[in-house]
Amino acid sequence: MRAIQQFREADWGTGEAWDERWDAFQQVNRERRAVRDFDESPIADEDVEAILSEALLAPSSGNSQPYVIHWLREPAMKAAAAAACQNQRAARSASTLLAFVCASRFALETTAMFRSYVESTAELSEKSREYHLKELKTGRLFLRIAPSAIWSPLHFLLTALFPSLTLAPLGPAAVRNWAVRSALFAAQTTLLGASARGLDTCPMEGFHARKLARILGLKRGDVIALVVALGRRRPDARIEPRWRRPFEAAVQVR
Repeated sequence: MRAIQQFREADWGTGEAWDERWDAFQQVNRERRAVRDFDESPIADEDVEAILSEALLAPSSGNSQPYVIHWLREPAMKAAAAAACQNQRAARSASTLLAFVCASRFALETTAMFRSYVESTAELSEKSREYHLKELKTGRLFLRIAPSAIWSPLHFLLTALFPSLTLAPLGPAAVRNWAVRSALFAAQTTLLGASARGLDTCPMEGFHARKLARILGLKRGDVIALVVALGRRRPDARIEPRWRRPFEAAVQVR
């Protein structure tokens, strides 16, 4: 335990520094709100790049990163996407829209790139290299077999008998759901990163999926998990008191 404490103090500072970090996180987390009225002022590309760079550090299933983020900054593209988002106020007035698109094909691309890294890097021990290569082999097998439609009847039967298996990644729809869950980690990191950068966001699930897919030029099998509006809130933006379920109702201590 003493060694762990020394490591923490060397890398992150003392307990007082941890308190400061916690205070900073609380401020960022509590200032993040779903803003629907933006002032339409432009955002510097470096701000968006910084936020998305942090979002890409979010965890994903098996480090598969089965998504890409479409950064819509061109006025014509953004306007078309806003219309596909049912012309929500947030979509119309935001400076930038971010569409999180998921598919198993992105995970396959990730595994190919990661394999090249594992085979060529000098940063991994031989034991780590062997571990990752074994995991990659298993992961690629899953990504080639699990999305097959032949699993759909089995998945339907299993979930009918055992509802707890609803999210098991077997069949095209279930694998897309699996990919979406990883993308949402990146989306949440985007929301917090924007707040830390002094910007505002609004996550939007209401959009015309087929229209937006055509605008983005997506392939069959790609699914849009979420669209995030990014900008600066107007001074008169409606921000109501925040309400959440009580801790006792939301957290079960077992």
